[in-house]
Amino acid sequence: SRAIKTNQDLLPETPWTHIFYNDFWGTLLTHSGSHKSYRPFCTLSFRINHSVGGMDPWGYHLVNILLHAAVTGLFTNFSRILFGDGYWTLIAGLLFASHPIHTEAVAGIVGRADIGACLFFLLSLMCYVKHCSTRGSSPSTWGWILGAGLCAGCSMLWKEQGVTVLAISAVYDIFVFHQLKMHQIIPALYKRQNLTLFFSIGLLTSWGTALLGVRLYWMGNKPPSFSNSDNPAADSDSFLTRTLTFFYLPAKNLWLLLCPDTLSFDWSMDAVPLLKAVSDWRNLHTVAFYAGLLLLAYFSLKGSSNERECNGKTVMNGKQNANGHSCHSEMEYKTLEVKSSFASKEENGIKKHEMQKLQLPSTENIVILSLSLLIVPFVPATNLFFYVGFVIAERVLYVPSMGFCLLVTVGVRALYVKAQKRFVKNLVFCSTAALIVFYGLKTVVRNGDWQNEEMLYRSGIKVNPAK
Repeated sequence: SRAIKTNQDLLPETPWTHIFYNDFWGTLLTHSGSHKSYRPFCTLSFRINHSVGGMDPWGYHLVNILLHAAVTGLFTNFSRILFGDGYWTLIAGLLFASHPIHTEAVAGIVGRADIGACLFFLLSLMCYVKHCSTRGSSPSTWGWILGAGLCAGCSMLWKEQGVTVLAISAVYDIFVFHQLKMHQIIPALYKRQNLTLFFSIGLLTSWGTALLGVRLYWMGNKPPSFSNSDNPAADSDSFLTRTLTFFYLPAKNLWLLLCPDTLSFDWSMDAVPLLKAVSDWRNLHTVAFYAGLLLLAYFSLKGSSNERECNGKTVMNGKQNANGHSCHSEMEYKTLEVKSSFASKEENGIKKHEMQKLQLPSTENIVILSLSLLIVPFVPATNLFFYVGFVIAERVLYVPSMGFCLLVTVGVRALYVKAQKRFVKNLVFCSTAALIVFYGLKTVVRNGDWQNEEMLYRSGIKVNPAK
């Protein structure tokens, strides 16, 4: 109602420039009652919808679905960079397309902010990938990094978390493109190796700092204020309660991604009871969550294994598996051809890492990138830097779900590779297919809850009966 029906910024008689001075709900950003949600591009898209079809919801829903389809296509295209041309890329794309957690963002019209932010998030990331592949060999490479910065700005103007793509781009450059380990970063900087890498990272940092500075200035240098019902933990007088609850909520969000059985459009008030004591059994979920993330990050950053997974086959030192079968991907074959064709020209300026850039990243590289995609875009919703106006919001998981889908895909691929028997391989593959089917069925069922207001509120009774 506030974003569209009563939002004066959508009316043709209101100057369209007002969109850039008001928040998502049409309130002046500097007003004391503003939620400081600055999403002018999303509001502008609502205004275009309003000018074409008025208050008929059909057009609004159509735009959301088209945006989700575009995001799914871009995500699948990005997955191809990580998994190559094969069924692993298809699995990642299908997981994202069918995941039930996206229902609120796509079926709920105001969720367009998350979809639009994700669209430009991926466009920015793809521009930076292109910058990495052309760096040092083409003058257009700096045009690509400029495009990455502009798309990151556009993503932030759809929704605030879009600016985190700059951090993801840096992770891609360091750990995927250059395949550096944590212990190699400081020595490389000290020895002045890969200076173009650190120059690119410096540009990303500067651009991100500038965007955040302008954003903070534009909202009046004041954080938003929320009621107790929006975020009860933030209003608690107990430091222990706030700490335990805020540390638990990310674990709860991950469970919604992993097992989206109970979904709700409203998790405010006491839908998630506060954790007031260390003896609360839910703290075990918190410990398991952070322990799992730390273990994944540790083993991925360490990366001591000589084995790599390549499109469902084990690669020993980049050559062949235990059965003697070659398992280079098509892209790796192209790399080998380039190496053989230009071996004599290496002294003329063709560097080894430039000839290796077509190789698919290792499992450890993909896990690092997946964890970054899962965690970094979610950080603004964690209450670590500022309080937010919700306990849990499923639409906020739209961007982080990309990291989750990549993580599941690379995990399934690792299981498939490690399995020795054909029966076990088929079981892993069929289980993944079943997961996609069940996710799709749950999405269909969940869409039924968004048919009308009565059905939506009925669906939320189980989670939030008090409201």
